[in-house]
Amino acid sequence: MTAKFVMMVDPIIQNIASAGSSVRSIPTDLDPRKPIISLSRVSKQYRNGTLALEQVSLSIYEGEFLSLLGPSGCGKSTILQLLAKLSDPSSGKIDRFATGRQGTSAQTADMGFVFQEPTLLPWTNVFENVAIPLRLWRRPETEIRGEVARVLGMVGLEAFAKAYPRELSGGMKMRVSIARALVTRPPILLMDEPFAALDEFTRQKLDDDLIEIRQKTGCTIVFVTHSTSESVYLSTRIAVMAARPGRLIGEIPVPAEYPRGRKFRLSPTFAQTAEAVSDLLEFGRDQSHR
Repeated sequence: MTAKFVMMVDPIIQNIASAGSSVRSIPTDLDPRKPIISLSRVSKQYRNGTLALEQVSLSIYEGEFLSLLGPSGCGKSTILQLLAKLSDPSSGKIDRFATGRQGTSAQTADMGFVFQEPTLLPWTNVFENVAIPLRLWRRPETEIRGEVARVLGMVGLEAFAKAYPRELSGGMKMRVSIARALVTRPPILLMDEPFAALDEFTRQKLDDDLIEIRQKTGCTIVFVTHSTSESVYLSTRIAVMAARPGRLIGEIPVPAEYPRGRKFRLSPTFAQTAEAVSDLLEFGRDQSHR
């Protein structure tokens, strides 16, 4: 990031921090000294020669809601795949550390993954779709029933346990996908643009539900999105990326406590943070076109 751009954005962040009594610090349960995952100068080049990521360094802290924001082709989804060990970096290092939960660490088995599409099995019902991870782990039937009931209640689908995917709306299918990702009680939840295909009303409702789920579970969330407003509404921190090649160009904190709602969307804090994020995205576009 150039010195000129830092000078332009810093006053915006300072204004956010001093905007008034409605603005509070990022939740105190976040400990910036103890990342649970750290990417150090990570690059990813595919066999066809495409450089998806170049020299990305990023830390993820326990309990935070981190959004990866940027245009198509900037490597947001690639970062999630690397975190989940669905792909390996071409260079650089990814370190994973113990989380605050007893007996857990930032390893693949401790992560839930919500993809862009719900990826439900059409021939079985909601209960069995959610139960898949526990059945693969060969958990006792009593535990499966209890855990599936717990997460279906969390996403508001307890009355639809016997319904089939064809009987559900798009938003309900995504709720099933989220429930399936949460059924193993993962300390880390990776989400790859899960609401992108939904209408605005459904999307905002699911954003609210996701904040409530985070509050209930305390899990760390890494969320990929193209939407500036969605990233500001959901996140404690936004990592802004640029394309060609994919790289991290800056990070912006969102200085507002949870829970959030309609008043936050209309607040000066929201508007000023969105402006700072938009300026950083514009800077990234300018750099990519050079």
